[in-house]
Amino acid sequence: MQAAQRGGFSQLNQLGILIGQNRYLLDLREAGEIVSAGLLTGVPLTKDWYVGLSNIRGNLTSVVDLSRFQGNESTVLDPTCRIVAFAPELAFNSALLVTQVLGLRNIAEMDELASDTQEAGHRAWLQRQFRDRDGHIWRELSLAALVQDQDFLHIGL
Repeated sequence: MQAAQRGGFSQLNQLGILIGQNRYLLDLREAGEIVSAGLLTGVPLTKDWYVGLSNIRGNLTSVVDLSRFQGNESTVLDPTCRIVAFAPELAFNSALLVTQVLGLRNIAEMDELASDTQEAGHRAWLQRQFRDRDGHIWRELSLAALVQDQDFLHIGL
């Protein structure tokens, strides 16, 4: 994965993740460390999609349940769950709680689908949409755009 982040594998520049029942593609330049979703410390007076804080290599990192943030069911914590931190270059000490990390994906092997412009305008951080050979739908998720979303920035009740 580190070689792919540095550009060594230009075809494999997307990390596939599963959040709830939805599949997303993250640009490896925006994704940071991936750790197991062990101990999470809740924070009082925050919205229900703000899972809490995790200690990742000595740094307190905010963890968000993107499924719940979008108004869907909360992500169920189980042994396959992971925390995907935002890349340090984004200068935003946060991470996403993901149901499962699905590995590297090559979007050149997928078919791009027409975008819903209404949803794209409302959620600028959800970008292009693709279908893979198995018929699974994938959405590009821009972490750089997500950290600009005012709703995402306001975690307090």
